[in-house]
Amino acid sequence: MTATGFSKRLTRLLAVLFLILPFFTFGQYRSDTRSTSQKFSSLLQIINYYYVDSTNQSELTEKAIVAMLKELDPHSVYLTKEEIAKANEPLQGNFDGVGIQFQLYKDTILVVAAVPGGPSDKLGIRAGDKVITINGEVAHGSKITNTFVMERLRGVRGTQVKVEIFRKGVKNLIEYNIVRDRIPINSVDATFMLHDSIGYVKLTRFARTSLTEVRQSIAQLQALGMKNLILDLRSNSGGFLDIAVDLADEFLTAGKLIVYTEGIRSPRMDFKATGRGNFENGKLIVMINEGSASASEIVSGAVQDWDRGLVLGRRSFGKGLVQRPFTLPDSSVVRLTTARYYTPSGRSIQKPYADGVEDYYADLTNRFKHGEFVTADSIRFPDSIKYFTTAKRVVYGGGGIMPDIFIPIDTTSSSGYYNDLWRKSVFNDFTMDYLDKNRKELVSKYPSVAAFKSEFVVDDAFMRNFIEYAAKKGVEEKEEDIKRSDNEIRHIVAGLIARNLFGVSAYFEVISPVDHELMKAVEVIENANNFRKLSLSM
Repeated sequence: MTATGFSKRLTRLLAVLFLILPFFTFGQYRSDTRSTSQKFSSLLQIINYYYVDSTNQSELTEKAIVAMLKELDPHSVYLTKEEIAKANEPLQGNFDGVGIQFQLYKDTILVVAAVPGGPSDKLGIRAGDKVITINGEVAHGSKITNTFVMERLRGVRGTQVKVEIFRKGVKNLIEYNIVRDRIPINSVDATFMLHDSIGYVKLTRFARTSLTEVRQSIAQLQALGMKNLILDLRSNSGGFLDIAVDLADEFLTAGKLIVYTEGIRSPRMDFKATGRGNFENGKLIVMINEGSASASEIVSGAVQDWDRGLVLGRRSFGKGLVQRPFTLPDSSVVRLTTARYYTPSGRSIQKPYADGVEDYYADLTNRFKHGEFVTADSIRFPDSIKYFTTAKRVVYGGGGIMPDIFIPIDTTSSSGYYNDLWRKSVFNDFTMDYLDKNRKELVSKYPSVAAFKSEFVVDDAFMRNFIEYAAKKGVEEKEEDIKRSDNEIRHIVAGLIARNLFGVSAYFEVISPVDHELMKAVEVIENANNFRKLSLSM
């Protein structure tokens, strides 16, 4: 039942009760917390004693809580005890398990990679292995889902799970007894040099380990000669506030305001840079898009307001509400919005939500329909929300961070054929088949990402095999579409092979030449006069 439906049902129920039970009256309640809680408690008692059918009071209460929170804002949420751990896991930076990255391939659990140093890695489990049984249970076939796998491979650290693995070239199944351990969840997906002096770091979330990971990435790149940095926060939906502050601190000098929070019952709190940053000099570009939210907007907003660097991409999501967790008696949690984020210039990051939750989350769809992803001219900001950076550049509040350099969404190289390749999982299935047949040779021939990038070629014969494979998968060959998407298809196929051989960072490195937004960032950095003109402070 929806929150609206539940509210209407309660309203109807109360009306009926007052009509047929005139002797059951309520006194005048004061408009304070105690009287409100008494009112709700009385209603539950009425339902319990007089409702026509049996009810589950616990379930009714949870639905009422959810309905109430929806009346407040889109980000105040209720989490049951069971949901809390799952919600927190990506941000804690680790979980307990066997330490493999896997994907479901032809109803089989295919090991994409063993986490370095994890329990599976130590036992010799490797990419290309297929998990056939888990604790004696058959682990292949149509019943296999991601949930099935995680429920059986994850578990308390120190406990044991037995798996049988099929490895190409080995006659019998290989049995492993894996002792579960703490497994890290990385938030930096990619770290590599784009050119002699330009480094690239892609951060996917603001987790507990994110600052350490980014610092390690910056140090690694500086050792390779990095002078300028591109920080990719595209589709990074956020995470912990303190991690966002610490990351912004890496780029700003001591004493500069990074962000402040304020609410009616939450006094203003300022967060400032300490001067401990490892990249306070050098050109900086922060990449964002419509999926960048919350902590991503804090970092990009601070960089922009202080003219420390340039923000490139498309307008960010616009999530600028601060949630504080409150634990309820049954260990469930309400994450209640208590304040708003404001950038150093005073901009509120939060976009409007007065029209309700559904309209709020339809905002990105509406932006696309209005043409905002294609042209910046479709975006209208009223002068009432105009602010200024330290260099007196105009920036706007009212929802999200508008980039200094707008990059439209790429529609030039994509085609119906290209989209069908993704939709029907052709890219993934083809590369898995190819690796299944050629992994040993590839590992021997390409010992590093650098070697792979310089020597591996998706030539015309390779491309023909791919097109024929796609046709067998139901993606009809379309000459014009293939010509339009040819370069992108070749890079993605090579990138997916590289990811399986060397890790996720290799994928982004190999496909970087067809990432037009990233190439624009490189172009801006390399053009010193253009960068200085745009930033006005460099």
